[in-house]
Amino acid sequence: MPSTAAPAPARSRDAVYRLVAVAVLLVAGVIAVVLFRGGTGSTAAQDRSISVSISGGRVDPPVGRVEVGKGSTIRLTVTSDVPDELHVHGYDRRLTLEPGRAATLEFRADVTGMFEVETHGNHLLLVQLVVR
Repeated sequence: MPSTAAPAPARSRDAVYRLVAVAVLLVAGVIAVVLFRGGTGSTAAQDRSISVSISGGRVDPPVGRVEVGKGSTIRLTVTSDVPDELHVHGYDRRLTLEPGRAATLEFRADVTGMFEVETHGNHLLLVQLVVR
């Protein structure tokens, strides 16, 4: 009569190997996510100056994203060739733009997320501010 005691340890060993393999894959996945996101997902608070010019309906430098850490002080300077109003969405900050004069808006980035900075008159997107 064949013995039934021998297959049990092999099954237990296979189950352990499977559990170890799953644990290794989970750890590798977590490491990959952290590395892909560029660290822990937070950015250190650091003051940031952003300068933008508007001329002939064009934004210079071209629209892009600026990433800052939560708590950073943002100094946004805009020069426009036409009168307009600047608006920072999510912070509800506004700034009147007069033709040919640099206007500066300073605020603390204390809310996380992505916020568009645009003009209301000409509906121009100037920058996307990402606060982490």
